[in-house]
Amino acid sequence: MPPKRSIHQVTLQLTAGAAAVAELGKMLGQTGVNLVEIKRRYDELTAAQRGDVVPVRVTVFDDRSFALQLRTPPTSFLIRRALGAAGSARPGHDTAGTLTSAQLRAVAERKLPDLNTDDLDKAVRIVAGTARSMGVRVQG
Repeated sequence: MPPKRSIHQVTLQLTAGAAAVAELGKMLGQTGVNLVEIKRRYDELTAAQRGDVVPVRVTVFDDRSFALQLRTPPTSFLIRRALGAAGSARPGHDTAGTLTSAQLRAVAERKLPDLNTDDLDKAVRIVAGTARSMGVRVQG
């Protein structure tokens, strides 16, 4: 039997534990894959993170089977959650709040698997850059 061939691959940002079938249908409807089965499996895998935005890479194969690969939540989402507020409407002019070094480190530790570094100190600097671009002051 020949190996499965990937015919479609897409990354979606869905709400953990409560993926919307309509959102899946927009991106995967033309592939003919079972959308309800994708939703059920995604909701199962992300039930512990309910309420978070958890990106997933969906790969559809030529036999209409699929594979799901979960990612960590977006850095901006994690920063907003740690801050307890949204970013600034005018970054560089207005400040949305301040992140402590402990909060910054916690976000970097959670995001580390998806960053292009294995060093936690470099990951903290990457997250700090994202925070600054959102209008969030970084302490320490």
